[in-house]
Amino acid sequence: MSFSSINPASGEQIASLPSWDNRQLESALAAVAVATPEWMATPITARCRHLNSIADLLRRRRDDLARVIALEMGKLFSEARAEVEKCALGCDYYARESAGFLADEVIASDAGFSCVSRQPLGTVLAIMPWNFPFWQVFRFAAPALAAGNTAVLKHASNVPQCAQAIEQLFVEAGFPDNVFRTLMIRADQVRQVIDDPRIHAVTLTGSEPAGRQVAAAAGAALKKTVLELGGSDAFIVLEDADLDLAVSTAVASRFMNAGQSCIAAKRFIILDCIADSFTERFRTAIEDLRCGDPFDADTSLAPMARIDLRDELHQQVQASINNGAVAVTGCQPLPGDGAWYKPSLLDHVSEGMPAFDQELFGPVASIIRVRDEQQAVDIANSSRFGLGGSVWTQDTGRGERVARLIQAGAVFVNGLVKSDPRLPFGGIKASGYGRELSHYGMHEFVNHKTLWIR
Repeated sequence: MSFSSINPASGEQIASLPSWDNRQLESALAAVAVATPEWMATPITARCRHLNSIADLLRRRRDDLARVIALEMGKLFSEARAEVEKCALGCDYYARESAGFLADEVIASDAGFSCVSRQPLGTVLAIMPWNFPFWQVFRFAAPALAAGNTAVLKHASNVPQCAQAIEQLFVEAGFPDNVFRTLMIRADQVRQVIDDPRIHAVTLTGSEPAGRQVAAAAGAALKKTVLELGGSDAFIVLEDADLDLAVSTAVASRFMNAGQSCIAAKRFIILDCIADSFTERFRTAIEDLRCGDPFDADTSLAPMARIDLRDELHQQVQASINNGAVAVTGCQPLPGDGAWYKPSLLDHVSEGMPAFDQELFGPVASIIRVRDEQQAVDIANSSRFGLGGSVWTQDTGRGERVARLIQAGAVFVNGLVKSDPRLPFGGIKASGYGRELSHYGMHEFVNHKTLWIR
């Protein structure tokens, strides 16, 4: 079997890379196992110097790496460049903060001295998605490696060139051999890696079904997991919101990366008294988006990553329309080669429609009209997902009060939901468990060891 790299904008195959057999997999795991004790014993200052080196390399090679991202998964070149920059920012952050995050925590007890010492677990398996093929990896790798763990990556099968480019970055940045390895393995080989005693923890960013499978396998093997799964983020617009700001942010949040983001706004919950005005402004802004070459600076909407994903999205849209949703604009694939879908808006979305009940992972926004603030909160919390959300109001006190009622891992008031290395990131309910980023993310993959001395 081989991994095919397909340009989503043209449908053209640009590379084919062979997958590994079990012999190659065993060789890689054995090499990582040898490297792990030495890396764990490496002083934190030296580990952080390596992070600074890879941050510098990411910035120097930004455009080349962004080109790989844009060609392989269709992201706008400008967005791909920003993604590489964010990876460098994350590495800098953990290079600067890790020593403090890992410092002993002295706790008074009946001992002469007692503390919590934070020590690495060993080797972490990361199963990562294609939609942010660099950032998702570095979001996990920077804190895990700084903490003294080694890492093996099973990347999505449609971004094999990104996977290999990331491994090469760690080599060029001077990390010791086999501290970070990319495993060119098939999905049906993942279970044996999770079961392997040389793997000590697992982190996955992906779909809800994938999360259930990985959690079950890791649970059977008694291994720590962090799961960052799907989302159907609520975007609540109250009657006193700044509509210009809300609409401009709504477009960015829903259509960035062609809508293929777990924390994209997906359910736009609008009070009846402003729904017509918001919807008309939103429609106008959406129709201004321009599909085209991802390397063209005038392009504002990228293709989706794969044809099958585009077709699945269209089925969800059509089923919603058949159940009473109103197609305001778009709601059709674009003709021609590539995984193109028109920027789309559905209105009068309600329970029982895929646009209400499911995650729409593409450039489709759903308007849900509600009578008042309480119903807005109830609708937001009715989703089985709980990743992020936002509240729009010019009364920040009111915004904070409503935000505290939303069942999600992060809620922003008058701002775009985004990940930030300084803040914990993750969800609840069907959006997963555990946290990435900040000190919370680093502490997911350490042993909080109690030391008690008479």
